[in-house]
Amino acid sequence: MDVHGRIREILAETIREELAPDQQQLSTEDLIKALKRRGIIDDVMKELNFVTDNVDQELPSSPKQPVCFTDRQSTLLKKTNIDPTRRYLYLQVLGGKAFLEHLQEPEPLPGQACSTFTLCLHFRNQRFRSKPVPCACEPDFHDGFLLEVHRENLGDGTRMADSTTMLSISDPVHMVLIKTDIFAETTLVASYFLEWRSVLGSENGVTNLTVELMGVGTESKVSVGILNIKLEMYPPLNQTLSQEVVNTQLALERQKTAEKERLFLVYAKQWWREYLQIRPSHNSRLVKIFAQDENGINRPVCSYVKPLRAGRLLDTPRQAARFVNVLGYERAPVIGGGGKQEQWCTLLAFLCRNKGDCEDHANLLCSLLLGYGLEAFVCVGTKAKGVPHAWVMTCGTDGTVTFWDSLTGHRYLHKPINPDEPPAAEQPKPLYPYRTIGCVFNHQTFLGNCQPSDSVETCVFDLNDESKWKPMNEEAVKSVCAPGATTSLPPFPPLCASTIDASVTSNEIEMQLRLLVSEHRKDLGLTTVWEDQLSYLLSPALASYEFERTTSISAGNEEFQDAIRRAVPDGHTFKGFPIHFVYRNARRAFATCLRSPFCEEIICCRGDQDSLYTQSCCLQGERVFLLFQSGCLLLIFSFICLIALAATPSTVLNRSGEGGHPCLVHDLRGSHLFFYY
Repeated sequence: MDVHGRIREILAETIREELAPDQQQLSTEDLIKALKRRGIIDDVMKELNFVTDNVDQELPSSPKQPVCFTDRQSTLLKKTNIDPTRRYLYLQVLGGKAFLEHLQEPEPLPGQACSTFTLCLHFRNQRFRSKPVPCACEPDFHDGFLLEVHRENLGDGTRMADSTTMLSISDPVHMVLIKTDIFAETTLVASYFLEWRSVLGSENGVTNLTVELMGVGTESKVSVGILNIKLEMYPPLNQTLSQEVVNTQLALERQKTAEKERLFLVYAKQWWREYLQIRPSHNSRLVKIFAQDENGINRPVCSYVKPLRAGRLLDTPRQAARFVNVLGYERAPVIGGGGKQEQWCTLLAFLCRNKGDCEDHANLLCSLLLGYGLEAFVCVGTKAKGVPHAWVMTCGTDGTVTFWDSLTGHRYLHKPINPDEPPAAEQPKPLYPYRTIGCVFNHQTFLGNCQPSDSVETCVFDLNDESKWKPMNEEAVKSVCAPGATTSLPPFPPLCASTIDASVTSNEIEMQLRLLVSEHRKDLGLTTVWEDQLSYLLSPALASYEFERTTSISAGNEEFQDAIRRAVPDGHTFKGFPIHFVYRNARRAFATCLRSPFCEEIICCRGDQDSLYTQSCCLQGERVFLLFQSGCLLLIFSFICLIALAATPSTVLNRSGEGGHPCLVHDLRGSHLFFYY
């Protein structure tokens, strides 16, 4: 509604019209009357819905949705849950300045695509996102976020939290700034932890802050810009604390955290010395005890993992693996050469950017599998050619060890090779791409591999055998990695349902692809005719592909083949090129397809009556939700001059075609095209 802007305009108009020359100021009552006359207060009250339900009646697993004031044009909020018995922190972002990297950025013309900034927030299990604003030296941020402070485990649920109670809440407001370019590529600009409790010692419970945002990775010591922030408590505090009390509390918390981190560092050094005494060659193994986050701060690796429940967004562990798999993979950027840049992102930064390195994927997948009750660990080791890598391992109650590749979603059973067996003895052949393993860890456990060889093939994953795995003391790990153990530990955000309408987005992508194909064929002097009925028949194939990716089970292929047999006219061939993308840029997807000679042959086919069929599907509907982006499957089909069928990747049709003629099977990157002559 842009309430602030409308109020400012009306008050300015009222002062000009009604302020007599002999009057110095208008009273509050006069201003309220002016707002009422113009209907502003009525409009605001229509937008608010005060909830008076008893909080104790709500189930713990379904908390109230947090409130976020957003642009009505982008999101229509049917109901705003504001409980007058709760305490809220109203955080306003009142613009930015000194984003010097965009000093020469020209002001975008109306309707012109431009790079944008988006501010993402997380506070006490609530997540918010600002409206995108054009990148500029002084970005025009003007958003307000209503953060519920009195949320959980604060005593009597019907009593409003007072200043003393809120002073004990050490959770910061995590702010992540994301840049999105005109090609929808995202970049992590800054990650900042805002200490909000200074407002408890401010007069009237209102304070203004200037927050300097620092860069990430190698630029973590360089300022990228400044945000002007206003904090306000709602309802207003009856009694504010002195600033001295607030500062003393914050200093005590920092001192306690520093002491815990110092003691853990001393213990980690001692553990490492003992580990090297077992075998000097251990010095070359990838035993990762600490890792740098996006702000360049060293944190224990166990603090990057925590049991995470996805609610009804992801139903099974394999769905969780599929969800993590479609998040983009991108190594941390490095200036110049010198190898890989060290950067393990916090979960909020990873989710908001929607892409990250293999460690980020492994940490998220391990957290989700722990939430499903599995005994999961992150493994740190190498792949082929000694490339550092991270993946996930689960240990079953029957001793089964399963590797989960967080980048591909593939699962591998591990059966160790016995090096003492005679050469003629049959040994299991490993299918996984991993070569060595240095350590495994989760939120409570850290284990270093102390077996004679760190080869994954010969490794025995009996984690209770201290002669094979040297453990860290669990109490020492919990002292710095347990939730709430230290104030420097970033809280884990919840997963949120996608904001994308899958059906609408699918139709838009399909229309864009049709236009691109038609233009491409027109440049070649070819005409294009679209057949909607056959395009619709391709939907089961898309669903089957995604189902197989998620469950490793193929289903529904028989019905699809039967429908295609009936739809394809005699004397024609049905060819298909299935391909999967993790972005929604139709032009980029089309360019990728053209790089394949198989797809180019289909798109550029010639005939008396050429017809092309497309079907795109954003797999993000009722069962699979992807964060701020959806994985898409695209199928492009054409008619040429023979009869053919397309089958799913796991289907193998080992028989002759119709009439006893031979059948040619062509393998295309995991997919099979079956041509019947």
